[in-house]
This record gives sequence, C-alpha cells and structure tokens, in this order.
Amino acid sequence: MIQKIMLLGLFFIGFTSCNNKEEAKEGSALEPLAYTLYTKNSELFVEFKPLVVGETSKFAAHFTVLSENFKALTDATITVSLIIGDQGIKNSVAAPSSPGIFRLALSPKTAGTGTLVFDIQTKNFTDKITIENVIVYSDEKTALAKQPEAAESGAIFYLKEQAWKVEFANQAVKKQTFNDVIKTSGQILSAPGDEMIVTAKASGVVVFSGKNTIVGSAVNSGSSLFTISGGDMTESNIDASVKENKANYLKAKADYERSKSLVADKIVSEKDHQQVKLQFENAQITYATVSKNYGSRGLNVPSPMSGFVKNVLVTEGQYVPSGTPLVTISKNKKLLVQANVSQNYFSRLSSITSANFKTPQSDVVYNTTALNGRIISYGKSASAATPFIPVTFEIDNAGQMVSGSIVEIYLKSSSIADALVVPVSALIEEQGIFYVYVQTGGESFQKREVKLGGSDGLNVQILSGIVENERVVTKGGYQIKLSSASGALPAHGHEH
Repeated sequence: MIQKIMLLGLFFIGFTSCNNKEEAKEGSALEPLAYTLYTKNSELFVEFKPLVVGETSKFAAHFTVLSENFKALTDATITVSLIIGDQGIKNSVAAPSSPGIFRLALSPKTAGTGTLVFDIQTKNFTDKITIENVIVYSDEKTALAKQPEAAESGAIFYLKEQAWKVEFANQAVKKQTFNDVIKTSGQILSAPGDEMIVTAKASGVVVFSGKNTIVGSAVNSGSSLFTISGGDMTESNIDASVKENKANYLKAKADYERSKSLVADKIVSEKDHQQVKLQFENAQITYATVSKNYGSRGLNVPSPMSGFVKNVLVTEGQYVPSGTPLVTISKNKKLLVQANVSQNYFSRLSSITSANFKTPQSDVVYNTTALNGRIISYGKSASAATPFIPVTFEIDNAGQMVSGSIVEIYLKSSSIADALVVPVSALIEEQGIFYVYVQTGGESFQKREVKLGGSDGLNVQILSGIVENERVVTKGGYQIKLSSASGALPAHGHEH
C-alpha cells in the first residue's frame, strides 16, 4: 500500500513538472519588446512582454540620470499608465527593486492601439516619457502572429548594471558649426609687464631673507628678499662704502654750513661758496643712494611688486657684483600663448580668431576665449633662422599654467557649416584606425569605423561612419571594448 502511494506521488510530481515546463514554454513564446527613450534629464530603457488582454505584462524599466556621468536613478516614484482612447490603467512603485531598475506591471482590459506614459517623480526633478502606438492584442495567438522575426544585428551587449558602475555617457550627434583647425605646438610665456627681474644694487655677499626666496612662494611689494653685506671683503665692500660715503657727506655738510656764514661776511667769494655747496649736494645724493634700504645687517633687497618667486638666480653666500640678476618675480595674472605656425598656413593666419591648447602631460584642454584671451599679433615674415611664423594670444592665467610650458595648440580659423562633431573622448584607436561605439538600444551597441576631419583638441569632425541623431558613446568606450573582447555574453538577469 505504501509503495502504491509513493508511486502515485512520483507520478503526480512528474505530471505537474511537465505541465509547468509547458506553461513556461508557452509563457516565454512571446519575445519581449524593448524601447529606449531620452529626455533632458533621463534615459528610459524598458523591456516588457507584448500587451495582451487579460494577461499581466511585467516591465523592467531601467532609469538613468543624465549628467556628466550617467548613473542609476535610485530614489524616485515611477508610475506607468496605459491609455487607450479615453480609458486607462496605471501602476506605481515608490522604490527600485535594485538601483536603477523599477518593476512595474499592467493587465490590459481592452484591445487596441494606445500610449504608455512613464511619470518620474524625484526630489530634484519630475519627468515624463511617452511611448506612442503601443498595441494591445486581443489574445496571445494574435500577438504571436504579429511578432516580427528577430534580425541578426551583430550587436555588442553591455548591461545598464555595468554602465552604471563606471564613467559612462553618450550623446546624440548633431550638425553644428565647426572651425577648420591648424594643429601645431608652442609655448606659454609671461606677458610684458607681468614679470620682473630683481638685480643687486651693490656688490657684496648674498644672504637670503627667510621663506620669501623659496621658488613658488608669494611675496608682497616691499617684502625683503635678500640682504647684501660686505662681510670680510677687502674690495667693493658695501658696509665700508656706506661708512665712507657717510663720512664724506658729514664733512661736506659741515663745510657747507661754515661756507654759508663766511659768504655772508664776505670772507669767501660767492663762486667758492657755490663750489662747496655743489660738493655737499653730490655727497648727499651719493650717501642717500648707497644707504637706501641699508641696515645693520647690510643692504636690503625688497620685492618691487606683489606676485610669486618664479626663479632664484643665486645661491646663499655667493658674491655678486652690482647689477647681477638675483630673482625673477611674476604676477602670473596674464600669460602669452605663442604658437609656431608653418609658413604653409601664412594665408590663413588673418582668419584665426581663437585657439585651444593643452600640455602633453595633461588631458585638460583650455580655450583662449574662455580665458578672456585675444590675439595680439601674428608674424608677417619668416627667415632661415626662424622658419615658423609666431601667432600670439594674451590670456588670463587660470592658476594652473606655468610660464615656459610647452603646449599643443589647435588654432581655429574658418568655419565649417553643418559638421558632424563628436568629443575626442569618443574615439577608440586600433592600429591607426579610429572607431566609435554607437548605442543602438538601451544595452546594445555597434562598433563603427569613422573617418576623421579636423580636431580642436576637444572635438573632432566625423566625415563618415555615423549619421545625425545617432547616439555615440563619449565615456566608457574602452569598457565596452573590453566586455566585447571577453567573448562571453553578459548574464542579463532581468525579469519579464
């Protein structure tokens, strides 16, 4: 008896399992629909089973916040509405099932063509995304008959869950005005009047004045930089020179005071008195000159302006003759960007209006217009000694540029109308051939070879390979490349 019961139980389990498999097979016969739509703030990638009257369709709605880097929407209330004619149904969820993925469901009551509306409510913004011409079928058999055959697309799959974890972004390609570009090299220089070399006003031994003589330190006008002292020098001794000139001054002053009383009494002639007066005035000027900024420690060398110490040209304890350069002080407020242009472009120099530039060590690209820059000159000739023609811009120093730096420069000249342009960051190079990744769906991409036009360091003109309004990956292209190179399809994991 017990054996019969066990056999009946096993038969029932097997029968039930078979029925479940058949039901699952039938339930999975309809391929899910997928839509990808964008607004200013959001991207929606949604997958759901075709809508059938009386059947529940589950929605896996992936919401991305569009910013510098695309990230999953994690805190929002999402409502999906199905509207057919003047009737509608809706379903809401107040939180995602996992970051960025909101699970919704609808059970249509009426067949026809309708509209799906997704309402997004967050703390920072509200949004609405609409899918037009959504068909609700009367039964599953009709839906299966209308289901299109899947086409071989050769797509590369990269899941939202992967993209949300890295720096990722894309943008629609639009036609815009672009500038013809002359790429060259150049240098950042100090602007005239923005830099000054401080020289020794007397001969002697240099003594540094604390931290003011450290390269890069800020100094104010009048701040002490050095002291020049005579030390034990037997010649050109500033200390001895000050004492000597003081003695000469005091003697000349006394002679002058005595001469004034003698000339009043007609004891000395006016001519002799004028000679004594001249000697006094010369001694006074000489003493004032050598004793200016002189103290007990020696001759103080102050900064002539506020700025920072760019270069220190001497070492402590070094003997310097009068007139020796000691230090370079720079305001660093204005800079010059000087481009060295080939003579081949001479005819185009007059059309140059602005430039982008960057150092080889950094990916930061600066624009002369954004730095209040203006072109101040361009060369009118060249020679064998200087085969390049200089083009010079004056700019504000953004605080991150150092005079003397070598830079890559992209000179902008004549305009190109209706150019297809993408950021340089979108390009993937393989053995000298350039590619971009075009997003064809929420999680599907195509690798496209592109032909390049000019580049201004930030953007590059695309001559062929993409068309207007296609969305090109601008950040994260290498991650897609690595994912596709693995040869394995990613585990999707979404419920439908």
